[in-house]
Amino acid sequence: MYSRENADKFIAERKYLLKEEYRLSYHLMGEFGWMNDPNGFIYYNGEYHMFYQHYPYQAAWGPMHWGHAVSSDLIEWKYLPVALAPDQDYDRDGCFSGSAFEQDGKLYLMYTGHIITGPDKDNDYRQNQNIAVSEDGIRFEKLANNPVIAPEQMPAGISEKDFRDPKVFERDGFYYVVLGSNDGQGKGLILLYRSTDLINWSFAGEIARSDGQLGDNWECPDLFELGGRDVLIMSPQRMPAQGDDYHNLHSATYMIGRLDTGQGSFNYDRYEPVDCGFDFYAPQTTIDGKGRRIVMGWMETWETEIPTQLGHYWAGAMTLPREVVMQGETLLFKPIEETKAYRRNVYETWNMRLDGDKDMNVSGDCYELEVVFQAEQAEEFGLKLRVHGDEETVLSYRPAESQFRFNRDKSGIGLGGERRTKVELKEGLLVLNVFVDKSSVEVFIQGGEKVMTGRIYPGADSLGIQVYAQGSCSVVSFKKWDMK
Repeated sequence: MYSRENADKFIAERKYLLKEEYRLSYHLMGEFGWMNDPNGFIYYNGEYHMFYQHYPYQAAWGPMHWGHAVSSDLIEWKYLPVALAPDQDYDRDGCFSGSAFEQDGKLYLMYTGHIITGPDKDNDYRQNQNIAVSEDGIRFEKLANNPVIAPEQMPAGISEKDFRDPKVFERDGFYYVVLGSNDGQGKGLILLYRSTDLINWSFAGEIARSDGQLGDNWECPDLFELGGRDVLIMSPQRMPAQGDDYHNLHSATYMIGRLDTGQGSFNYDRYEPVDCGFDFYAPQTTIDGKGRRIVMGWMETWETEIPTQLGHYWAGAMTLPREVVMQGETLLFKPIEETKAYRRNVYETWNMRLDGDKDMNVSGDCYELEVVFQAEQAEEFGLKLRVHGDEETVLSYRPAESQFRFNRDKSGIGLGGERRTKVELKEGLLVLNVFVDKSSVEVFIQGGEKVMTGRIYPGADSLGIQVYAQGSCSVVSFKKWDMK
């Protein structure tokens, strides 16, 4: 049987094995072993708490625990003891994803218990919802009356297996929780439950369902109010590609609409990707002490081999925290202000004519860039990062197609590929804010209108930074900071 104490002891005794080569400098990673979905993201007692899906015993997915870290600024994190281990009959094969909330000064976690019921672990299982509570935000005790939502409380016509990832919120004097599921016929959906005491829950409706183009199972729903509107973020599995969007096996989307708790419905007109890159899944949000809505996602992709799984003793990281801002009928995802405190050694230049490749004579593997391009007559222009020999990671824009591209075909070991997204110039300008951290690249385009995230694994000598153009354009400004 697994236990929190055994997990903490195992990690403490083996941390010395960690290989630092691709470890990130200003992103949250697991302390040792495997990390996936962000869980229980909350601002509590003046600190940000992030829990995460965690298998400490290998750099591979296994019976899920909840890792735990805290931060005062969302950039520098301190590890706390493992919060949950699969140590009860109702969660014996995994403490799956969930959320955190505060009540009367105590910190509550609501999570999915995973139980394998037959020889085929990928198909023979059932799931339920449970609660653990802490007086100090560190040591958690599971409730005696778990599970608080059993499979028998699922409505008819719903998958008998997939019933997971509770995200709790309060509205109009009630607690609500959204849960991900599917109809067993290839369409993902979201279920809503209601409670007055966190213990007794009643079904309040199926608030949204795939139309066949939105994946066959919905995971990690998050529903919150922003700018007087309701926002639903969720992660559809096996969603078919649509134009330039949704080319990953699993995706993350958002809808802006209205939740009707009486009818148990969420009405929305369209959906949009949360991130248009390679590695972004299962995002979760919280509201902090400044009133900001902050989102973080898992910066990996399912069902692919991660280079650090082989001999590095760790796998998985979170994205940079991003502030979610309502702008008209869309969301912007912006870098948080706190990143600026980590800027060092600024390099700046302005009004540079460009036709061909130009080395910027600055370098690094852990930095932030702010670059403004004026398109002019160029057919294509952009940045080449982590450059050395044949290695490079290319961020490019083609004005004729209004298309931005993130290409990692020459980014080192690991997966290659290209992701594309439509972006309009503003008065002929393209504004990029790029964060590079050892083995990650996050590109904020036009002030957060689009974001593209990807993991890269270049060689240690691949430190160069170039700008380039096919045809003539200009670099209005180029700023680079080391991030420490």
